[in-house]
Amino acid sequence: MIFITAKFQVLPEHADAWPEISRAFTEATRAEPGCLWFDWSRSLDDPNEYVLVEAFRDGDAGAAHVRSEHFRNAQEELPPHLAETPRIVNAVLEQDDWSRLGEMEVAPRG
Repeated sequence: MIFITAKFQVLPEHADAWPEISRAFTEATRAEPGCLWFDWSRSLDDPNEYVLVEAFRDGDAGAAHVRSEHFRNAQEELPPHLAETPRIVNAVLEQDDWSRLGEMEVAPRG
């Protein structure tokens, strides 16, 4: 899978509205057949920073995402709300889902 984490530094005046600002892009991306997940989180340390964790089935799915109309729309619509160019980590992983964190295994309850 293609695993991507990106940090978006949103302008302070747009930070609270970021989930709505990015909603169309988020929903369209999640609907892509090759998208495994596309999840936003807001930083606990910086209320203007959002972290996007996304994954695509393979390189073809990642390429289809970048070629999509909603990606092109996001390239035009999202930057005016940002304080800087997003930072990204992009890796190819030999798995297709989240692994369990064995060092913090939770025993069955009940």
